[in-house]
Amino acid sequence: MAFSDSDHEETKGTTKMMAGLIIATAILVVVGVLVITYYIRRSHRNIEARENGSSDERQIEDVELPSFELDLISNATSNFSSNNKLGEGGFGPVYKGTLPDGKEIAVKRLSRSSGQGIAEFRNEVALIAKLQHRNLVKLLGCCIQGEEKMLIYEYMPNKSLDFFIFDHTRRNLLDWPRRFHIICGIARGLVYLHQDSRLRIIHRDLKASNVLLDSEMNPKISDFGMARTFGGEQFEGNTNRVVGTYGYMAPEYAIDGQFSIKSDVFSFGILLLEIISGKKNKGFYHLNNSLNLIGHAWRLWKEGNLSELIDSFVQDSCTLSEVLRCIHISLLCVQQHPKDRPNMSSVVLMLVSETAMVNPKEPGFLVDKKSLEASSSSKPESSSTNELSLSVLEPR
Repeated sequence: MAFSDSDHEETKGTTKMMAGLIIATAILVVVGVLVITYYIRRSHRNIEARENGSSDERQIEDVELPSFELDLISNATSNFSSNNKLGEGGFGPVYKGTLPDGKEIAVKRLSRSSGQGIAEFRNEVALIAKLQHRNLVKLLGCCIQGEEKMLIYEYMPNKSLDFFIFDHTRRNLLDWPRRFHIICGIARGLVYLHQDSRLRIIHRDLKASNVLLDSEMNPKISDFGMARTFGGEQFEGNTNRVVGTYGYMAPEYAIDGQFSIKSDVFSFGILLLEIISGKKNKGFYHLNNSLNLIGHAWRLWKEGNLSELIDSFVQDSCTLSEVLRCIHISLLCVQQHPKDRPNMSSVVLMLVSETAMVNPKEPGFLVDKKSLEASSSSKPESSSTNELSLSVLEPR
């Protein structure tokens, strides 16, 4: 009987031991599978990153763009120090760097969390590497190593146009002759993109922050990540992904995704109004009439009081007839319908000569803040005449 109890206890212990071994083995198998899966996925990501890097490098070689080593760029920017950071856009941060020979550069580094991505990176490389014009920023090369993707530009010591014209102190440094010089330079750069370059290029994101200024305050159009090219006799296109900056977008592009050289003309017209007035189109509402900048300019045109639009900092240095002519041109550029807007070669001609100009019609995106507030109210109201051409839109 004692032997039987002992045998039973031994059998029971053996069963527990086997169960423990089975559980431990199962846990080890699960852990092993997870570890193997992790390393396989990481290996695939590394292979994909290398393949993408190789593909990108091959595309860079196709446009014969110089390549910079990552160590060189890292040293030039003090390991991308925050002290060297110039700013940040949709693409990612931009850093100032100094090469061993003393040459200053601007490094545009693709952010992993960027709303833009590798497609925009490739697009900018493919486009701007082939463009040569004094009013376009010069791309010196790129750096592609692993997940790092960077564009290397000539350094613009005076930053961007918005740094001056929208600052109450710094805009005093831009008298009218300098502003007019900048206006003409931007216009000539757009003529090159639309007409004189090998491919017709639509910038799609022309704005004050994308106009850089060199040491002599010469303007250079930058940021071609959103640009599109046309060949042959193609003049317009459509997209389901509207990109750009609210406040500069043409009505047909913001609403229907239709873009053309005339959508760039609209953006130029907005930029021209901003340079003249020192005010941003987006967020501007005149205290007396609650109109945005386009609406305010249109009202002053109808009242014959355009001088009120001119920035007070340039009134003493300007030739009034020249400024009024620029306002006239800006209103022609922001017309509701693309067919009513001039092309950029005509704009350049109007800027530098006394050629006759047609009178503008009511502009597009002319917004009355009071009308918008009334329309958003839940109370029904009778219809009335106002100067609201289009409701406010946000880009998708």
